[in-house]
Amino acid sequence: MERLKIGLFIDTYFPMVDGVIIVVHNYALRLSQYADVTVFAPKAREKNFNIDLPYRLVRCSRLRVPFTDYDLGIPALDFKFRRILRKSNLDIVHIHSPFEIGKIGVKYAKKQHVPIVASLHSQYKKDFQERTQSKIIANIALKRLIRLFNKADYFWAVNQQVADIFVSYGLKQRPDISFNATDMIFNTDSKAVEDLRQTLKKHDDDHILLFVGRIDFIKNLAFIMRSLKILNDKKFPFQMVFIGSGPHVKALQRQAGKAGISARVRFEGRITDRDKLAQYYQAADLFVFPSTYDTNSLVQIEAASQKTPSIFIENSATAAMIKNNVNGFITKEDENAFAEKIIAIFANENQYRAVCENAYKDVYHTWDDVVNKAYEKYLIITKSGRDH
Repeated sequence: MERLKIGLFIDTYFPMVDGVIIVVHNYALRLSQYADVTVFAPKAREKNFNIDLPYRLVRCSRLRVPFTDYDLGIPALDFKFRRILRKSNLDIVHIHSPFEIGKIGVKYAKKQHVPIVASLHSQYKKDFQERTQSKIIANIALKRLIRLFNKADYFWAVNQQVADIFVSYGLKQRPDISFNATDMIFNTDSKAVEDLRQTLKKHDDDHILLFVGRIDFIKNLAFIMRSLKILNDKKFPFQMVFIGSGPHVKALQRQAGKAGISARVRFEGRITDRDKLAQYYQAADLFVFPSTYDTNSLVQIEAASQKTPSIFIENSATAAMIKNNVNGFITKEDENAFAEKIIAIFANENQYRAVCENAYKDVYHTWDDVVNKAYEKYLIITKSGRDH
């Protein structure tokens, strides 16, 4: 295949870890096997942070965003960064976020007359409203964001519902679909999984419920706690396991204490060992993901890779590929309904086992397949140029 020069632009990067960062890293990792890939991102907060990557990483100066663990890249003020970008001779620009680094990627592409792909990862309107607590500010920010996105030539959304959301935001054309995926493969160390299950259980009949991700209330984690209290009141046997780090760990622990379920809730922290994480997914009976913020979360795909199904909120973007009681479970955003659904899931053993298999078959995608398809699209795009 033809070797392209590809620029991936993102406004956060390692050592920070979130879903979009993982997407970009997996794109760059695989594309670098048959393309010249450069990731443009802000510098790390940690002065001595270093990471060995098989692709080129160019970082710009940054400013700390108050009261968050995110930073704002300021590429316009970084002469060295702009010089490297100017000499990069890219064939295609792919922006994964619409902020300062995304903006400079668009500006470069317009000047050099190369095509722009924009990936649509997040429900920005919800994010802005959550962070600012102001609909007015959120709408202003959203208009500016869509104005930038509309300068792109091609749009990729992670599922049909996200495509609908961005059209409702004001996107000028309907996006193509490019699924998220995982590098995780099915764990075959059944003894390690069984040992872990026994460690996690307090009683033989406990069902292991799992959440993996950023411990942030924007993920609807308070809803999980309220649902768990109802399960506990109904004498449903469970152990809830949270894996991840974030700003609201202590607050969530306090909520568990107030609900009287601390003995049934475990906080394992962040797990970076992928094999160990796969064992947790496989040891779990159900992945609990009531987020209405996420679009196509990587963690639900990771869970599916281990034949562990997920439970979602109806009409949430991240449940767009799910058929209720077929390849996952869906219920209302109501704590009682959520708890009752969990009880019902385990009351029907045959259906549950079928859903486990279908989650693996339908929800699980590998990055190798997804990125190979993306590169084929890049080749078509670069051949057709900006007039498409």
